[in-house]
Amino acid sequence: MKTGMETGELTALTFEMGPSRPPSEAQSLMLRATRGCPWHRCEFCSSHRTTRLQMRSVEEIKRDIETVRIIADKIREMSWRKGYGGNIRQIAASVYENPINDSFRIVALWLYFGGQNVFLQDADSLIMRTPQLAEVLRFLRQTLPSVTRVTTYGMSKTASRKTLDELKELYAAGLTRLHVGLESGSDEVLGYVQKGVTAAEHIDGGKKVVESGISLCEYVMPGLGGRRWRKAHVRETARVLNEINPDFIRLRSLAIREDIPLYRKYESGDFELLSDDEVVEEIGGLIQGLEVTSYLASDHIENLLQEVEGQLPRDKEKMLGFISRYLAMPPEERLNFRLGRRMGYYTDLDDFSNVHKRERIEQIIGGIRDRGEDIEEVIFNLKKRFLV
Repeated sequence: MKTGMETGELTALTFEMGPSRPPSEAQSLMLRATRGCPWHRCEFCSSHRTTRLQMRSVEEIKRDIETVRIIADKIREMSWRKGYGGNIRQIAASVYENPINDSFRIVALWLYFGGQNVFLQDADSLIMRTPQLAEVLRFLRQTLPSVTRVTTYGMSKTASRKTLDELKELYAAGLTRLHVGLESGSDEVLGYVQKGVTAAEHIDGGKKVVESGISLCEYVMPGLGGRRWRKAHVRETARVLNEINPDFIRLRSLAIREDIPLYRKYESGDFELLSDDEVVEEIGGLIQGLEVTSYLASDHIENLLQEVEGQLPRDKEKMLGFISRYLAMPPEERLNFRLGRRMGYYTDLDDFSNVHKRERIEQIIGGIRDRGEDIEEVIFNLKKRFLV
């Protein structure tokens, strides 16, 4: 097949991508602006712990953007050469299944979903100098004109160190959304898990982002306060979110495994994990305390009740209704749902009405008990699979 370039030249068309993205950016093109994390000390985090921050040059990033444009043009050419008449979805699906390399696969997937969204990696692209990041954003918009949304991770401390005018400059250059790990609004909890930020910095950075016009998505970690700071974690997180009033609040319930520092505190007994039911109660308390106009999402497998989602304040009672419905279930039914949810049998509470699924989980529970295993330990280990 002739494509205007030799196969070797096509194979050499690659661009750099980082290791992670938010679930909501699944259809976005991944482009790496920085490498690693400027903090990398959070005790609940398993990402970027061994990768120190490395700044990429503007020219490096521009070359990657130009490579994406070339790959996208080649995929469009293939559509005509293969007789698809320019149908991007058809050729993109074909290229995704039989890619020339991983970069072609990623661009094909991006084109399949419309080629509109871009996510800049890694953990804190906002740490780039404002003129440099603005230059990258403008070049991105000019080179890939189909792009309508550009998002990235950023830290509250970094946002608080930017001036409002700097954030407005980034918004004008094309940054449309910032994903921020708030985790907790309690200074005690933030200090204990080595988050490297204070509640005041969360508020200052968040309010400036909102005022700049950039859409703000704040991530909250139910359960992070453990048993010691359970009440303070809920109360202070609601207070901080009320001060910021972000566009989105996303729940990421705490799960731990052996390769994160918080696990050692758990093993020693210094940190007491909450049960699934207590985390659900905590989420209910958080929602009760929120006085915002944010959209609350529960779009991660670590969250037991993914249907707890909606626009605040309109959907507050609906979300609390799901929580009450779960907590009103008899203990054995809650156990069945928890195990089935972690095993992938259930997506939401309505799935529990499926008799065949419920009976299958009952059989699995019986088998676990017959073998003398601890069901709670089985569920704990299942939850660890979903940590990034």
